[in-house]
Amino acid sequence: MRQIEVGKLPDGALDAAGTVMAFHLEAARAALADADCSALAIILPPANHDHREWRLALARDLAREAAPKRVNLVAGLPGDARAEVLRFLADAPGVTGHYLVCHE
Repeated sequence: MRQIEVGKLPDGALDAAGTVMAFHLEAARAALADADCSALAIILPPANHDHREWRLALARDLAREAAPKRVNLVAGLPGDARAEVLRFLADAPGVTGHYLVCHE
């Protein structure tokens, strides 16, 4: 499973969504265009609850666009919880279009 890790984002939901779309969406599409990529996890930093909807929409819509390849978004700090979620996704061929939040 390929991974793209997005660094720090603005605090505001609209600004964060705009940043991801402007600076990371094409990288995700390029990764998915690679014949060797069957699944992609986009890793985002944790955020307040008001970011949930745009993140879920990105996961869902990019997964539809990339089908049958899998796309999921994972939010969390580096650590055991995030690593475990990424391991799960790597071995879960039916899971796509989800936004998963990790807590330590």
